[in-house]
Amino acid sequence: MALEAVFFDVGETLVDETREYGTWADWLGVPRHTFSAVFGAVIARGGDYRETFQLFQPGFDLTRERERRAREGQAETFGEENLYPDARACLAEFRAMGLRVGLAGNQTARAELILRSLGLPVDVVGTSDGWGVEKPGHAFFERVVAEAGCPPEAVLYVGDRLDNDIRPAQEAGLRTALVRRGPWGHILHDPAVTQRCLFRVDSLDELPALVRKHNAG
Repeated sequence: MALEAVFFDVGETLVDETREYGTWADWLGVPRHTFSAVFGAVIARGGDYRETFQLFQPGFDLTRERERRAREGQAETFGEENLYPDARACLAEFRAMGLRVGLAGNQTARAELILRSLGLPVDVVGTSDGWGVEKPGHAFFERVVAEAGCPPEAVLYVGDRLDNDIRPAQEAGLRTALVRRGPWGHILHDPAVTQRCLFRVDSLDELPALVRKHNAG
């Protein structure tokens, strides 16, 4: 079946989160390289990335600390400069191809406002906060399909995480593309899931041509 819609994860798929994780290390008062090393170790053993904060500060409440950072003028943020260089052009090319293009990730309400302010060439901006469902839950991908307006097998979901993006999207019947970058893209391995991907790329620059070829049959 031809693809009619392409939806993208946000963090480490479109947005490079390196700077933001660095600001969390600063907030915790630990060296950035130390935070990064522990972060990678947590991912490598299959843990939730939020465990990293607990290891440095037991009882750490990420939601409360986000609010405290905002009150102190150090809110989490990102901008055009944090987009991966291939992100905007890839989105624009899919729009030009006539596909429905969306963003759908586990993001805060603040991040959703920022994404909308960037004026990205997309039809849909969806976040876990805004939708009230989050990955890897099946309801999240049901919402993606609803927003796409076509059968799940005609939707391509693009992500960097095998555990949170690719596997649950496949289980929901969507086609998948793995972009191998960011900590999850390099650390996580699951050959069975990877082999079921329609595409595996190292850059989003590669993806439009692959989709165009797929749709041409």
